[in-house]
Amino acid sequence: MVKTKRRYVCQACGSVSSRWQGQCADCAEWNTLIEDAPATVFSLKHDLSAGGRAIKFEALNTPTEPLVRLPTGLAEFDRALGGGLVPGSAILMGGDPGIGKSTLLLQSAGAVARTGAGVVYVSGEEAAGQVRMRAGRLGLSDAPIKLASATGVRDILTTLGQSAPPALLVIDSIQTMHSDTIEGAPGTVSQVRGCAFELIRYAKENGVALVLVGHVTKDGSIAGPRVLEHMVDVVMSFEGERSHQYRILRALKNRFGAIDEIGVFAMAGAGLEEVANPSLLFLTGRDEPLAGSAVFPALEGTRPVLVEIQALIVRLQSGATPRRAVVGWDTGRLAMLLAVLESRCGLNFSSAEVYLNVAGGYRLSDPAADLAVAAALVSALADKPLATHAVWFGEVSLAGEIRPVSHAGLRLREAAKLGFNLGFGPADVEPGSSGLNYRGLRRLGNLVDRVVAEA
Repeated sequence: MVKTKRRYVCQACGSVSSRWQGQCADCAEWNTLIEDAPATVFSLKHDLSAGGRAIKFEALNTPTEPLVRLPTGLAEFDRALGGGLVPGSAILMGGDPGIGKSTLLLQSAGAVARTGAGVVYVSGEEAAGQVRMRAGRLGLSDAPIKLASATGVRDILTTLGQSAPPALLVIDSIQTMHSDTIEGAPGTVSQVRGCAFELIRYAKENGVALVLVGHVTKDGSIAGPRVLEHMVDVVMSFEGERSHQYRILRALKNRFGAIDEIGVFAMAGAGLEEVANPSLLFLTGRDEPLAGSAVFPALEGTRPVLVEIQALIVRLQSGATPRRAVVGWDTGRLAMLLAVLESRCGLNFSSAEVYLNVAGGYRLSDPAADLAVAAALVSALADKPLATHAVWFGEVSLAGEIRPVSHAGLRLREAAKLGFNLGFGPADVEPGSSGLNYRGLRRLGNLVDRVVAEA
């Protein structure tokens, strides 16, 4: 059995001796050596309380250099990032296959490279010729981007160390990277974590803005270990339906800005185009008033977006099981709203199929959409169109009350800017200088009475 090593620590000066003696050899004090034997050999080898390097503590009010961001060349990308790329930051970009992640990053890399900043684009999934073909379609063939197709992290870092650090480094994707110091195939938990750690360390030490493209699982979350999202500074999700032209870039985590800002793009033949006014994109084709259609002023960060909510009610024969189908909204929220309409307003949805859709493939999570959804449902049930130039917003409680929501004035101003002249929402909201004719509703029953009366 292995014996533990004994040591003797001086209580006066802290020096360590391998044997006991009456006088300390360092401070000459008598009878100050006390035995300090660890319980096991394991604890002796893994004792981290001594032998380290002293760290320097700093005060919170220590002056720091102002944060200088690097513009990406795309205003919508900069908006989602909080103003641009931060040197030394690590960004994880996720999204469904074919949604346009590589296209977005290649366009940004080309715009940054044309400003004179160094850009390196490493593709682990495509050959260099394939990336050049995409760059040709996007009109970026003349952009001075350093392009490579590689999967070895050691090779990538060795090559980068032979020249000045670039301003932007794009790795597409992190699941294809491989480290020869870690066992396992590319994409495994240990490989993804180890490769990301080495690339992030390089970016931090050299002030390089690093963008890692990440695969996603079938439920939409980023594949690989969840620790990968903790390691990076920014986690972004590129969302949208491939059957629709629009794409939304959303920040899920951002250490340098807000996480509720979005960037909106439209997929075109020459790549992704920025959408300065996304409300016009989601409200196209509303020429005639139709039953079951309501407009909701959603809020994404500081940007209001007007979207159309569509509802369809189909009456069934007695005994048939009704179906509830929702696209772009929470199914549980719809069930709760239907229960409130039945219990508090006396409407009957139990013998009808209910279909709810957010036009344009947009996904809503704002609780202020309750009133707009309720208006669309009541309109579809009564087969009576709502006011053409009206917007609806407000949160509905289980008691049937219309509760106030945040930034009501901002929502109304955006609606007025797009030609809407009537707004419905909580009763205690001040419309301000929006210019709309605002009508407050206190209970959900007031909405039902108004929709029925408008017939």
